[in-house]
Amino acid sequence: MPKPPKIPQSVLVVIHTPALDVLLIERADTPGFWQSVTGSKDHLDEPLAETAAREVAEETGIVVGSAQVPLSALFDWRYSIEYEIYPRFLHRYAEGVIHNTEHWFSVQVPEQLEVTLAPREHTAFLWLPYEAAASRCFSSSNADAILQLPTRLRERPEFRR
Repeated sequence: MPKPPKIPQSVLVVIHTPALDVLLIERADTPGFWQSVTGSKDHLDEPLAETAAREVAEETGIVVGSAQVPLSALFDWRYSIEYEIYPRFLHRYAEGVIHNTEHWFSVQVPEQLEVTLAPREHTAFLWLPYEAAASRCFSSSNADAILQLPTRLRERPEFRR
């Protein structure tokens, strides 16, 4: 049975420590393509925060809402961008869909955690200081999100370093 088309609403989740070390993961289908956690809604009415927490768990094994990473560690930036979907990924979407809206989140973890990758999606992970992580990202919007991290966290006094 064929997969249903992807919903063109997704999340980008920057996972970081209090010291602003950022987790990057390498895509299995594109060696050298380093990124933060990303993923689309599973159904139209799935809340974006649920999408973010689900994708973090699926792609890294980090469970938002656990004792180690409480639900309050997930921060909705209430910011989104719209971008044109790369041509090589258009087949995943319904006919005529060419744009995706990506909503930005971050998750603060207590330290550089060990990660369990989804092997069909990612092949490697690394933790880097946020500026180095931004420079390693393939996507300029992902790099921009990482570079915004210190400013965004100032909006949450409980997460100041």
